[in-house]
Amino acid sequence: MTVTLDMEDHTTVDSTLEILGKLRVDFPWVGVAVQAMLRRSEGDLRELAGSRVRLVKGAYAEPVSVAFQSRREIDLAYVRGLRTLMGGDGYPMIATHDPRIVEIASVLAGERAPGSYEFQMLYGVRSAEQRRLARRHRMRVYVPYGVDWYGYFMRRLAERPANLAFFLRSFVSR
Repeated sequence: MTVTLDMEDHTTVDSTLEILGKLRVDFPWVGVAVQAMLRRSEGDLRELAGSRVRLVKGAYAEPVSVAFQSRREIDLAYVRGLRTLMGGDGYPMIATHDPRIVEIASVLAGERAPGSYEFQMLYGVRSAEQRRLARRHRMRVYVPYGVDWYGYFMRRLAERPANLAFFLRSFVSR
């Protein structure tokens, strides 16, 4: 079994990474999510490139002092982070529904061994794309659960408004 620590807003990054370090002493396979939108993430990703890292864009309203604000800046930071992870010997987990990022990641993944990375998408969002990716790559579909499943789901939709359209199309087509 694998475990990946989720990352909340910027105020939790240091404590989450501290917990990760302690867990990895006995469980080196424990992964962590890193938000590309945070300005500090490029450095964090360089340090984590040899381990399991789930790269996300980020879904929190963060101050400009700690996070990129525009979609373009966040996308560029995501791709820089993706290049760092794909160039390392860890296990990148590419968590995005963005078609442009999926395409870039697919190209970068061509240089890696099969099974040494995975794509991740939320259940019900871009289901046809999930099936397409699963034919060529490891594809993980995740489902929020627990007492705050709705908040989690809404943050995923909010991180990119197009996700709502993807979800609604998938929902209606069933």
